Amino acid sequence: MDSDSRHLLIPEVDHEINPGPMNIQFDSSDIRSKRPFYIEPTNIVNVNDVIQRVSDHASALNKRIHYYSRLTAPTDNTLVAPDHVVPAPEECYVYSPLGSAYKLTSYTEGYGKNTSFVTIFMIWNTMMGTSILSIPWGIKQAGFTTGICIILLMGLLTLYCCYRVVKSRSMIYFFHHINDTDAILSTNDSNPVICPSAGSGGHPDNGSMIFYANDTELQQFEEWWNKSRTVPLYLIGLLLPLLNFKSPSFFSKFNILGTVSVVYLIILVTVKASYLGFHLEFHWVTPTEFFVSEIRFQFPQLTGVLTLAFFIHNCIITLLKNNKNQENNLRDLSIAYMLVTLTYLYIGVLVFASFPSPPLSKDCIEQNFLDNFPSSDILSFIARIFLLFQMMTVYPLLGYLARVQLLGHIFGDSYPSIFHVLILNLFIVGAGVIMACFYPNIGGIIRYSGAACGLAFVFIYPSLIYIISLYQEERLTWPKLLFHVFIILLGLGNLIVQFFM
Repeated sequence: MDSDSRHLLIPEVDHEINPGPMNIQFDSSDIRSKRPFYIEPTNIVNVNDVIQRVSDHASALNKRIHYYSRLTAPTDNTLVAPDHVVPAPEECYVYSPLGSAYKLTSYTEGYGKNTSFVTIFMIWNTMMGTSILSIPWGIKQAGFTTGICIILLMGLLTLYCCYRVVKSRSMIYFFHHINDTDAILSTNDSNPVICPSAGSGGHPDNGSMIFYANDTELQQFEEWWNKSRTVPLYLIGLLLPLLNFKSPSFFSKFNILGTVSVVYLIILVTVKASYLGFHLEFHWVTPTEFFVSEIRFQFPQLTGVLTLAFFIHNCIITLLKNNKNQENNLRDLSIAYMLVTLTYLYIGVLVFASFPSPPLSKDCIEQNFLDNFPSSDILSFIARIFLLFQMMTVYPLLGYLARVQLLGHIFGDSYPSIFHVLILNLFIVGAGVIMACFYPNIGGIIRYSGAACGLAFVFIYPSLIYIISLYQEERLTWPKLLFHVFIILLGLGNLIVQFFM
């Protein structure tokens, strides 16, 4: 450690001569190490283990690469980092702004082992999330025809931005709740569809609906099982203990539940649509009593949802890095996006088209389409159970990452004590409970968060990196500049308009 901290350049002064310019000599003991300056070790974040430390050697190699990159312009290959400076694959890290370093185990372990089929499935599985529940509502907000077109266009746009993320590696070098006023329509005894908001007067009068205002048992049930007043409190006792696990490796083994949930939702929608049939009428501008217009000015709400629904840009490099045939990355990425787009279209179109109008209005479609089925519906109840278990496995993983980043940076340990971890987890769970109590609107949450995160990771960063790289290589043209600035402006407009819808 002492040898690392010695200066590379040693000043020596000849005291027998009048004071003059300082003679600079190399310390021969440091020439062999070739370290331009001393490097403090950095924290490693490993989701399957506790925080470790980056070795002095690996940390120094990382700093040397940055040292060489500053000697000349990026387009000048005269002074490139020599082989002995480039770290070995097992010593590659991504350095966080909070001071931690993520060891790229997925880059080095099993590199190039996944076939194209596995890679496509991984991208599809990673992209599928709870946003799929709000796609039918988004289509209703945009209008049936407009919604389909927006899903297709957003899929193409986000695919292009994701492609720009993948190519950036080679261009820039850097490492509802149902209450006693709910209206219920029973198309048959086994497949009822409800309009939870009908009692508020926001939807057309549906004379054929049945009200259960005098059902004492139902009222008691609603008193103890209320989506915005009691259920969030029950979840505290369920989720808070899970967040206090020291390592989340146990939960990471249950990611398959996400796939099972999506597949079951597809089966559920197919079965319900086969019983209900299709109910469609096309009115392009003017809505009717039971049908919305094909073009609605609320369409930006769908674009906000889709920004999060198609969001995978922050981890696509990692997923494609393990592709066995790297030359097929673009093809596999395009196929995965096509499958995701088709999945969203299938769920959204079937739920919207099969929603029974009349007697219910299409405006009754909820932000979470499962809320359009009563709690007594067995198939939708099973779907909620699948989603609950999926969130019970994902939530601890997200909480662990927040713990590692915050506590690891502040205390140098991701688990300094059970007291520190409990306080942090109380804030995390408390924020979710407050949101569930006062703003239990999944569609609104998804579109706001999707538009905000997407502005940076989907629209700005990929386009900006591409513009900078072309500029550095002196290949930037006005059409390319204007096109990518237009993409950035689309992302900015997508965020701003969410606050006016």
